[in-house]
Amino acid sequence: MLSMTGFAARRGLGVGYSWTWDLRSVNGKGFDLRLRLPDWIDGLEVAVRADLQKAVTRGNVSVSLRVTQDGGAEQAAFRLNPLHLSAALSALAEVEEAAIAAGMTLRQPTAADVVTLRGVLDQTQQDQDTTPLRTAILSDLPGLLADFAAMRAAEGAALAQVLTGQLDQIDRLTTAAQTETATRAASQSEIFRDAVARVLAVSDAVDETRLAQELALLAVKTDVTEELDRLAAHVTAARAHVADAAPVGRKLDFLMQEFMREANTLCSKAQSLALTRIGLDLKTVIDQMREQVQNVE
Repeated sequence: MLSMTGFAARRGLGVGYSWTWDLRSVNGKGFDLRLRLPDWIDGLEVAVRADLQKAVTRGNVSVSLRVTQDGGAEQAAFRLNPLHLSAALSALAEVEEAAIAAGMTLRQPTAADVVTLRGVLDQTQQDQDTTPLRTAILSDLPGLLADFAAMRAAEGAALAQVLTGQLDQIDRLTTAAQTETATRAASQSEIFRDAVARVLAVSDAVDETRLAQELALLAVKTDVTEELDRLAAHVTAARAHVADAAPVGRKLDFLMQEFMREANTLCSKAQSLALTRIGLDLKTVIDQMREQVQNVE
């Protein structure tokens, strides 16, 4: 079992540069990958994205890489983008005209205001062949992913222990519910007999067939055998998923819904204070387990 929560960092050095990796992830319904990589290194993003998609199937993953040239200065320069600058100035002129027409006076933007507009100032790199640098940086990626996987596996092992303990609780409560159901059966028989006696005492014109049907319907409505059988089956299925090396988070999440459905039905059919308490305890454990399952890949 793997957790969706993980972190790894790595430093590298070579071909006149140093770099720092930062890889982290948190739980998510699907796979969401966010990359913050130097765009002046050709082919880097494609390679990193491909390797991450192989290593992770679910979770919100963010990767950042900072590359610095030897000597401490980042190998970067800034230049104006003429097309974006022209578009920005035209837009500012239109805004000023609209403000004048509305009787408003705007403060004149400074050059510093203009260059902060998106796209006006580009961060570029000096022309160079970045292939050796890309190769050196990517040689660090397998180690970074291995550290990341190790942490997620350690978190997953801890999650598996917690989930196993919670499944044991559900199993014990299900067994207790079966025992209580057997105890309840005797008292239910007496309740049914007393109810029939009261009805017959009031009127002799009771349709015996209709009475039998109503009693049978009442017995069905209070029978929790199927719910307990399904709870036991869900426990077995969940244990198999916890022991599975494949990503099982979605399957366990679905099982949590089924667990809660059976526990709710058990409470509604309980007709017994003791059985109701067991049902409520089941719901508590299932809800706690559902929270843990949200972190499983």
